[in-house]
Amino acid sequence: MSGTPPSMEEAGAAISWSRREPPSVEEADCSRAGGPNAAVAKAVKYQTLLATPLSPHPYTAPASAVEDDCLFQESLASDEGGAASTVDLRVVHRDDFAVNATAAELLKHRLQRDKKRASRISAAAGGAAANATRGGGAGGSGFVAPVVSGLAQGSGEYFTKIGVGTPVTPALMVLDTGSDVVWLQCAPCRRCYDQSGQMFDPRVSHSYGAVDCAAPLCRRLDSGGCDLRRKACLYQVAYGDGSVTAGDFATETLTFAGGARVPRVALGCGHDNEGLFVAAAGLLGLGRGSLSFPTQISRRFGRSFSYCLVDRTSSSASTTSRSSTVTFGSGAVGPSAAASFTPMVKNPRMETFYYVQLMGISVGGARVPGVAVSDLRLDPSTGRGGVIVDSGTSVTRLARLAYAALRDAFRAAAAGLRLSPGGFSLFDTCYDLSGLKVVKVPTVSMHFAGGAEAALPPENYLIPVDSRGTFCFAFAGTDGGVSIIGNIQQQGFRVVFDGDGQRLGFVPKGC
Repeated sequence: MSGTPPSMEEAGAAISWSRREPPSVEEADCSRAGGPNAAVAKAVKYQTLLATPLSPHPYTAPASAVEDDCLFQESLASDEGGAASTVDLRVVHRDDFAVNATAAELLKHRLQRDKKRASRISAAAGGAAANATRGGGAGGSGFVAPVVSGLAQGSGEYFTKIGVGTPVTPALMVLDTGSDVVWLQCAPCRRCYDQSGQMFDPRVSHSYGAVDCAAPLCRRLDSGGCDLRRKACLYQVAYGDGSVTAGDFATETLTFAGGARVPRVALGCGHDNEGLFVAAAGLLGLGRGSLSFPTQISRRFGRSFSYCLVDRTSSSASTTSRSSTVTFGSGAVGPSAAASFTPMVKNPRMETFYYVQLMGISVGGARVPGVAVSDLRLDPSTGRGGVIVDSGTSVTRLARLAYAALRDAFRAAAAGLRLSPGGFSLFDTCYDLSGLKVVKVPTVSMHFAGGAEAALPPENYLIPVDSRGTFCFAFAGTDGGVSIIGNIQQQGFRVVFDGDGQRLGFVPKGC
């Protein structure tokens, strides 16, 4: 697609995660105080953004690219032994499935869907059900599956290709750290949405097994049912945006990269599915609950996984060499020196989400005094507050007071840039960078408990929203109680969910 933004490597962005010592008393006072003394003590730090606007031209993928099975055929080849392995895979961007859509149109859909997802997460974290069905040692060498971005189909999620059943049916699955249940569409289908690729038919799979109504697996469902005639367990997942999937709860063999096979994974076989599920065959729940995929495979592979989310322009020729995968097992964590870890925080009222403690944010190298820990801390007695890392939310949302302080600090540090009036969608701070190719922008870093620090590349917080050169600050405020670190800010990092060590880490330039 012409006119796409460059990769982070092309932009020359400084991306780093480092562990640092707590600031001295003088440093801490300076960063909190603000005012003229702080301004004199520390000059604003900048980094370079290549200001490439969105392409105005509609894009339609070549017919060959739509046949996505051939792109992953090698990774889904099953072996006889079913041994796990880790392999490097070629990854494609979901723009390879776009049909006559401009980048601006795709972004509009993405932000609309993002708003609904953030609302659902806020309701769930506040005590409501995240969906109507939720669940409540390390070994093996791990396995890998390819990851692609879902923007081109109008959805904000990322996808992975896996194989389902025996013989294998390739299935494009949404990766979702905010859900637990694994499910996919199944034939025969009473009501189903259009998906990419062949629909899975359990009647032709030798490894498919129904779950009995009295089985412990069935009792893990918060709102499971029973088909008395067949004595078969039934499931239903209803999402906050009105989407719903329902059908048989069963076990099946899933096949991953290099022939890694995982038998008897509990999943929903949906014969009645409707709503905003676009293109994907189903969803791979990566949450912390008892029915999530990482929990189910923990005896063999451990409870850790990691992913690297490619940027939204990864289908351009200049970025095809970049690797993007989701990895389960011991290989997910990798060398401890490569990542900066922060402890996971547990919400006793919501087991699904991955909480961390965000201690503050720096703009231009100086801590923003208004981003207070008290506004970002989880209250375990109510389940409100706190910060989660989520694969399916695109835009990072911060508690209203914290966001306002961050926005004002960025505006002050970027005073040399021309503000664009009116904002765009949920963004209230946008800039007119038309006619500019290279722009110096203030640095933005996130600081976490345990000393972890994430220095974001400029493409992860100042993004193009049209073909005219308008760029917006990709953060937003929320009154929903919970703050969310979205996938725009995660792009290019390998995000490590070390469930065995109960910590979460980020590896710079992890793709």
